[in-house]
Amino acid sequence: MIQEYNQYTAEDHKVWKILFDRQSQNLADKACKEYLHCLDQLSPALNGNTIPNFEQLNELLLATSGWSIEIVPGMIPVNDFFELLAKKKFCSSTWIRPLDKLDYLDEPDIFHDIFGHVPLLVHSCFSQFAHAFGKLGVKYREHVSIVEQLQRLYWFTIEFGTLTVNNETKVYGAGVISSYSETLHVLNKKTEIQNFNLDNVTTQSFVNTEIQQSYYSINNLSELLQLIPILENYFEKIVNEKKVQYEIR
Repeated sequence: MIQEYNQYTAEDHKVWKILFDRQSQNLADKACKEYLHCLDQLSPALNGNTIPNFEQLNELLLATSGWSIEIVPGMIPVNDFFELLAKKKFCSSTWIRPLDKLDYLDEPDIFHDIFGHVPLLVHSCFSQFAHAFGKLGVKYREHVSIVEQLQRLYWFTIEFGTLTVNNETKVYGAGVISSYSETLHVLNKKTEIQNFNLDNVTTQSFVNTEIQQSYYSINNLSELLQLIPILENYFEKIVNEKKVQYEIR
């Protein structure tokens, strides 16, 4: 698939600018400094002026982190998603929401995929985590229970993760970063934010059609990378236990 850039209308570019400018301002004191720095790094190809051209953005991404954007028609099977991450390819749609639906999406659009996800791919720890996460998904793709746990982990980190910095909540998950209303919701003092606990995260279900009711917080992005060897050991034990049970039967 290709990005048919010339097919974007003036209204499409207007929607992008409204979303970009509004959320950039909203995130100035709410997003983690790492995200804001990475967004600034990519500003030559990712800014509020126009919808980003993937050829230009890929050139910059590849030079800074080795990642690139893979265009997909929409939601894709989870195993295909793992394979892309394992190849340092992040999937993105090319469509953008209409002007009369700035705050509601049935499925992720280009603003969520690019503004929300792409900047942190140039952050060393986050980049390594996303890549290793994809390789874990590929390795255990035949194990349904592990795939389910990985999906939950992804949801409460890469999509809706938060940081606690000097006793203040900062956001880094793309589902929050790209959503004006969700950003405000997370920072509401009444919102439940729990300390990250792997057992809790991998067993908690989630709903992808509404604002989240609870979030998990880590102290810094390097903690994500530290999760990888823990996950490798954790999943290997699950696999070995199943092998033992099978042999006993």
